[in-house]
Amino acid sequence: MTLQDCIIAITGGARGLGLAMAERLGREGAILALLDRDGEQLDEAVGRLADAGITARGFVVDVADEGSVTAAFSAVTEALGPLDGLVNNAGIVRDGLLVKARDGEVLETLSLERWRQVIDVNLTGVFLCGREAAARMVEAGRPGVIVNISSVVRGGNVGQSNYAAAKAGVASLTVTWAQELARHGIRVGAVAPGFIETEMTAELREDIRERITGGIPLGHMGQPDDIAESVAFIFANDYFTGRVVECDGGLRV
Repeated sequence: MTLQDCIIAITGGARGLGLAMAERLGREGAILALLDRDGEQLDEAVGRLADAGITARGFVVDVADEGSVTAAFSAVTEALGPLDGLVNNAGIVRDGLLVKARDGEVLETLSLERWRQVIDVNLTGVFLCGREAAARMVEAGRPGVIVNISSVVRGGNVGQSNYAAAKAGVASLTVTWAQELARHGIRVGAVAPGFIETEMTAELREDIRERITGGIPLGHMGQPDDIAESVAFIFANDYFTGRVVECDGGLRV
């Protein structure tokens, strides 16, 4: 896909990985619809992109809420035109062991609330936004691309039952949608980042950061631009669909 003047929506687009993706795709001429919960951060992101000569608009959305998603995509179409692409990037973490115990005494368990929070945003949100984008592409008779952000953690990771389950689901959705939507000219791919320098990882204790980086063959965390480049590859390669690109420095969780 040639990105010049393509309309691409990015969830979680106001900062971090999402903003890096917007900058990368915008340099190719894409027109960006940034979707996020934080209106103030959206305004700042749109301004930053404008300073770089990139056209973008911000749209407030709760990706876990069906009505909010439908309204947001209607607003995107009305403001910018028919959608050509979507990056499902919005995500949260609410880590915790399934059962935390000491000397046979259970101290804490992973709450249903924390489970649902992550599943609602990281998996249901991907489903809702992917469904809305695909339906609009089909109705408009336009080919398109959907890129889902999974994670290397989809294979399982201590303390991340909810996150790992959601990201494994995202990878499965990617394969399923690619098979279903190919007949409509819609390609679907995914990127599975490893540990990337973002606001989330910046909050880790120094000893945890050292343990993580010590397990990465390249010896350091990745940068948001590394993931943005992987997303750009999926958009550019017209024979890529139904697969997950791992960008993790060689890490195997």
